[in-house]
Amino acid sequence: MTDGQETIKFGMGASLLRLEDERFLTGKGRYVADMMPQGALRGFVLRAAMAHAHFRLSGLDEARAMPGVRLVLTAEDCASLGPMPHRSRVKDADGNAITGHPRPLIAEETVRHVGEPMAYIVAETLDAARDAAEVLLVDYEALPVAASIEAALGEDAPVLWADAPGNVAFRHAHGDRAACDAAFENAARIVALDLTNNRLIANYMEPRGCVALPDAEGGAMLAHIPSQNAMDMRAILSGNVLKIPAEELFVVTGDVGGGFGPKLFAYAESALTILAARRLGAPVAWVQERSEHFLMDAQGRDHVSRAEMALDEAGRFLGLRLDIKANVGAYLSQFASFIPWVGPSMATGLYDIPALDCRVTAVYSNTVPLDAYRGAGRPEAAYLIERFVDVIAAETGIDRFELRRRNFIRPEQLPYRTQTKRVYDTGDFRGHLDRALEKIDAEGFSARRQESLSRGRLRGLGVASYVEACAFPSVEGAEAILTEDGLVELLIGTQSNGQGHETAYAQIAAAHLGLSIDRIRVIQGDTRRIAKGGGTGGSRSIPIGAVASDRAAIALAEVIRKAAGAELEAAPEDIELADGAARIVGTDRLILLADLAAR
Repeated sequence: MTDGQETIKFGMGASLLRLEDERFLTGKGRYVADMMPQGALRGFVLRAAMAHAHFRLSGLDEARAMPGVRLVLTAEDCASLGPMPHRSRVKDADGNAITGHPRPLIAEETVRHVGEPMAYIVAETLDAARDAAEVLLVDYEALPVAASIEAALGEDAPVLWADAPGNVAFRHAHGDRAACDAAFENAARIVALDLTNNRLIANYMEPRGCVALPDAEGGAMLAHIPSQNAMDMRAILSGNVLKIPAEELFVVTGDVGGGFGPKLFAYAESALTILAARRLGAPVAWVQERSEHFLMDAQGRDHVSRAEMALDEAGRFLGLRLDIKANVGAYLSQFASFIPWVGPSMATGLYDIPALDCRVTAVYSNTVPLDAYRGAGRPEAAYLIERFVDVIAAETGIDRFELRRRNFIRPEQLPYRTQTKRVYDTGDFRGHLDRALEKIDAEGFSARRQESLSRGRLRGLGVASYVEACAFPSVEGAEAILTEDGLVELLIGTQSNGQGHETAYAQIAAAHLGLSIDRIRVIQGDTRRIAKGGGTGGSRSIPIGAVASDRAAIALAEVIRKAAGAELEAAPEDIELADGAARIVGTDRLILLADLAAR
């Protein structure tokens, strides 16, 4: 098979084995722990054992004097550094900026959730660092704990932050309260639902880590961090936290064993590891243990909602009221204020609901902070409205499929602006439902269920619709470079966490450059070569990253045609790219891309 045939067979949209799979299946993936050089010092975090307490730390001199111990950092050692930032630009219900409260690298005097760092110990071995942590004595003064939304909003709840009365972090609002009140006044029936969306933990296959190498890049620090956005990680750690010029820190992300949202964010342990390596002038590695992941990494969901729907006599929706309480934990994580805003912005789903009054209250609690996790607010919205529609169907006696048909946005209403100002420009939602029911033979379900019952088995039939705003706009670029060996390097600012970006982007580039996909080398997560990018999150990589890759490949193809045309004395438009060469169309006159690059 020729290279040109392979280009067609394995080009854009073709189904094929992923390029990266051989590396992963043969144990050749390079994860953060694999980046640890021999003899690297090891970091260990002493963590809070109480959810809310004042504390005093003693035994520091003894710990620092222990064999193999090189450094013990406390809050005092981090006084000149910045806190972990909250960076969302979403405004509160009154149009004010949401600032949150400083989340220190190491707690000073007060801890607000179990697992919060209290000291960072660096030693020649991990065991030596653990032994030093055992020497440190923590004298706790226990404080009342609010570990749930209900507890945090109670009359006698302990206040986490003096300037956040009632533990309210911020409020959001969507819709028109007056219009919704009018809809409820004219309702033939009102149905209500109380719904809990429980807290979730990412539990990725590869826990977090950081391997910091001093003077690795012309005097600059090099930090290996498994992330979803190395460029953003570099900007936060250098500018917001460590207060050093960006050129003094490079972040590199290699293979990543799962991200799911929480690896978008910078964490204290990475900053502390880099700080320790700078102070000691030696490589320092911190690799998270599985139990630590449950105590520190951003978690998801944890909403309690009250929903009310106003209906007319025919079961058509007139108005929707939502009162959503969103737990944000002890501190506002990086994008924490965005999640309870974007989810409710999809609150009406695919339904024509003329009026909406949605109120969101974000609540501080003595728990691990929450942030983006797998859908980041959108699954919460879909779960709420779809569960509610089923409850309405049960209470009104209207078939759940028919209730959806009656209330779906109709094709003739498109483009349709929801009460949260989202615009749907296409969609035949009733048609989609009917086709789905036909595909699964919904009419024959009752007989199938009875047959299953006769064998002692239960069979169920669920239905749900889902719409989401995704691929949020951000800076993204790609660069395609022809190397002297005839390969093409494609530099992109997104970051694979196991999704197969190397294969997808290679397919896109190969289609324009006349190369088989194994001649495309995708480079991601290396801030030494990639200055900016939006990372991976919010389903943006292919919608945005693929467009950038496509344009970069087209631009390189144009450059190659011009250069080849000059060499072959032909017009660029008469040059075709195939089989790893640039050829004059309809002739055997060609120049190999490797030869062209070498010139």
